[in-house]
Amino acid sequence: MNYDQNEIDKFNNLSQEWWDPQGELRTLHHINPVRLQFVKDNIILKNTKLIDVGCGGGIFAELLKRNGANVTGIDLSAKAIEIAKLHLYESHLEINYQCTSVEEMANNNPHHFDVLTCMEMLEHVPNPNIIIANCAKLLKPGGVAFFSTLNRNLKSYVLGILAAEYILKLLPAGTHEYKKFIKPFELRNMLIQNNLELIDIKGLSYNPLTKAANISNDTSINYMVSCRKIEI
Repeated sequence: MNYDQNEIDKFNNLSQEWWDPQGELRTLHHINPVRLQFVKDNIILKNTKLIDVGCGGGIFAELLKRNGANVTGIDLSAKAIEIAKLHLYESHLEINYQCTSVEEMANNNPHHFDVLTCMEMLEHVPNPNIIIANCAKLLKPGGVAFFSTLNRNLKSYVLGILAAEYILKLLPAGTHEYKKFIKPFELRNMLIQNNLELIDIKGLSYNPLTKAANISNDTSINYMVSCRKIEI
């Protein structure tokens, strides 16, 4: 299995924080509208069959559902999936949450989904190429995938780890490991290897003082890509 048990334990321990807009994961609430906008800039969500890989407690999955997608969410954190399912009693939405790996999901449901989102997950696994390969397997030919991750350079280390986790405390300390960050050209090579054609790449900028996020052309720290599965 392509996962790090320490990462699973980390997010199990944070499970109660997912839906607290003032909690340790509050920054995700601030950037989720920008993630959504990037998706909507590339596709029409209504009535799509969508899977959110690494859905955590469901804060992005619910946003996608509210915008018309038929959503399945998967994660290996059992406690996060439990929180996601419990929150449906409050939101009154229908989302198919499963505690399973992307590998198992792809084996059981190949070529099944129109759209796939995998946000801020690639930098938490031992081999991101395996994740991308299975994401591609889940998509129908012509389906569209969205990935977001962090660039690997001095700026991203200083601002994405030191400042964000230890000085400003925008995220819990230890959330990220710098060596797992992915340069855009590395991600593009992985997409090509798995028959995914790059559509768009944008940066995600965040102002910790105003708590405002926006789409930008600066991919030096956080960035997002959209790509289409090539029919072969």
